[in-house]
Amino acid sequence: MTTLSPPDVPFVDRRNPDSQAARPARERRQFANSHEELSPEARELAMAIDHYKLVHRRRFITFEEMLSVVKSLGYHK
Repeated sequence: MTTLSPPDVPFVDRRNPDSQAARPARERRQFANSHEELSPEARELAMAIDHYKLVHRRRFITFEEMLSVVKSLGYHK
């Protein structure tokens, strides 16, 4: 049986709030990083959703949250 030795890289506990690895360089988005290919209306929605996610510190949003963003833009049924 072969025993593998651990690499010579220090362990970083990402669950530790003081760890640099725990803080992403920037927030990841649910949609693409660029909104250039979108229509003006879709770009407005994507930017509103991105803003909502940044303010509320959410990586992904629920349908209810998306509906509230859509309504905040003035859309209604």
